Amino acid sequence: MRDQVAPGGPAEQRLTTKETAEVLGVKPETVYAYVSRGQLSSRREAGGRGSTFDAAEVEALARRNRRDGGGGSGSGGELSVRTRITLIDQDRYYFRGVDATELAARHTYEEVAEWLWTGELRSGAAFTAPEASVAVARRAVDALPEHTGPTDRLRVAAIAAAAADPLRFDLSEDAVLGTARILIPTLVAALPPVPYGGHRDPDRGPLARRLWARLSGRPADEASTRVLDTALALLADHDLAASTLAVRVAASARAHAYAAVSAGLGVIEGPLHGAASGLAHRLLLEVLDRGSAGPVIAEELRDGRRIPGLGHRLYTGEDPRARTLFALLADVPRAAPALAAARDVVATTTRHAPLHANVDLALAVFTASAGMDATAGETIFAVARTAGWIAHALEEYGERPLRMRPSGQYVGPRPPRPLP
Repeated sequence: MRDQVAPGGPAEQRLTTKETAEVLGVKPETVYAYVSRGQLSSRREAGGRGSTFDAAEVEALARRNRRDGGGGSGSGGELSVRTRITLIDQDRYYFRGVDATELAARHTYEEVAEWLWTGELRSGAAFTAPEASVAVARRAVDALPEHTGPTDRLRVAAIAAAAADPLRFDLSEDAVLGTARILIPTLVAALPPVPYGGHRDPDRGPLARRLWARLSGRPADEASTRVLDTALALLADHDLAASTLAVRVAASARAHAYAAVSAGLGVIEGPLHGAASGLAHRLLLEVLDRGSAGPVIAEELRDGRRIPGLGHRLYTGEDPRARTLFALLADVPRAAPALAAARDVVATTTRHAPLHANVDLALAVFTASAGMDATAGETIFAVARTAGWIAHALEEYGERPLRMRPSGQYVGPRPPRPLP
């Protein structure tokens, strides 16, 4: 550390690049990234070989980084983001400090969403969308090819709803909450109902019943609707999953709520995230068709594929979401065969690896037993998680803009290189 005297000014402590990196807990390359983004100023000393930095400015940046929790460690650790929304700890998870499984068991999806957004429970909360918003979203979705997947339909519906909302750039809390309460039912209403004469009015009633009409051609009995509503509430958030991180990055850049949700939908389609339940659904159907999980699991392992619906990197035991849904599915008579098949899958696989059921397997039991398409779990996941995405976007809007900006570690050829 060196003392420099600025012309006409008091003594000023200057730090070398190495010293600055040590104070910030980053690599030297990251220090220059801070300079390029205007977060830190540098000075090249006369006769010196490198840049120096104002110690007070460096310490102020270090304090901001510690407060915001938005940076990775210089040792290559994972990105850490402070949040008050969801905690996952010892095979349980909590929404704003309340056990999420207990919350989902006692409250509707809409009430749980309000809790995530505001920290207050609005008893009887119900989401409805204006006809104009639904009409625009439906026209956009109806124009898509017939083979379009559910996440693409939801993403197009979100974009259409955004285009119809001239106030979408208002990022105040009240405005974003108003958007959320309209967007979620708009996404559901934009999906085409499954043809069935018993769906008397697929656009009325609780959100879970409206979504059921888009997923199953069977009548919605009370027990099955309860499973769907509970699944929506359980899946509303799960800390910084990949899609949620994408939402926070978008919100950090001050993208409006529709765009932030669209970013989440763009990530959720992957087979390791929202689409995982579809793989488990197909696995269960094959087990049911062949009468035993043994030969099905053997073929999956022989082909080098992981068994879908098993294991979770955040839980050492059974996924609490799966445990809750399995308990509810036990009260649905027509779910008994799929539930038995799922237990057979777990028991067969446990002989070789101690893996427990996760929520994707529970969703697969539900969708397979309800006569839904294999992609239905993906739809449920996406609609449910929209509530959590909005909660994280709201939280991010209150943080410093563009803080979700990690620095790349360049490992390519060193410049300068000749033009190709």
